[in-house]
Amino acid sequence: MNTRMLKRHLKYKIPQIKLAILREPSQEPLPAIRTPDDLTQYLEPLKHLSEEHFVALHLNARNQLTGYHVVSHGTLSASLVHPREVFKAALLNNAHCIVVAHNHPAGSPDPSPEDLATTKQLVGAGKLLGVEILDHLIVSYRQVSSIRESHPDLF
Repeated sequence: MNTRMLKRHLKYKIPQIKLAILREPSQEPLPAIRTPDDLTQYLEPLKHLSEEHFVALHLNARNQLTGYHVVSHGTLSASLVHPREVFKAALLNNAHCIVVAHNHPAGSPDPSPEDLATTKQLVGAGKLLGVEILDHLIVSYRQVSSIRESHPDLF
C-alpha cells in the first residue's frame, strides 16, 4: 500500500481533528506576575462562589497572564482535577508556565491533604511536559494563600 492510499484509508477510518485557537485581542500587555498578591484581582470572583472551582492561569515567558481555563467545577467541598485537563488548554495556549488556583467555599485558606497531593501530582506532570507550575493558590473569602509559600518542598 503506497503512502497516498494509506492516507486516504486512514482519513476514512479515523476522523481528523482540527484545532483552532481564537485569541482575543488585548489592548495592552498585562503586568508581569511576581507574587501571589499580583493574581488576587484576577481571582476575586472565586471568593464569592458557593462550589469549588479549579482554574489554571496561563503565563508567557515574561510571566504575563495570557489566558485562563476553568478546569473543573465541583461540589461544596471538592472538585475533580486531572493533569490532562489542567495542561490541555495550557499547551494549546503555548503557556510557558501556569498558576493553578481553587476556592474553598467554607472559608478556610489552609490546604487539605488532597490539595497537597494534587499539587504534587501537577508539579510532576508539569516537569514532564515542560510547563512549570509556579504556584497553587487557595482562595477563600478571607484571603488568598500560596501552597508554594507554605509547602515549598512540593515544588
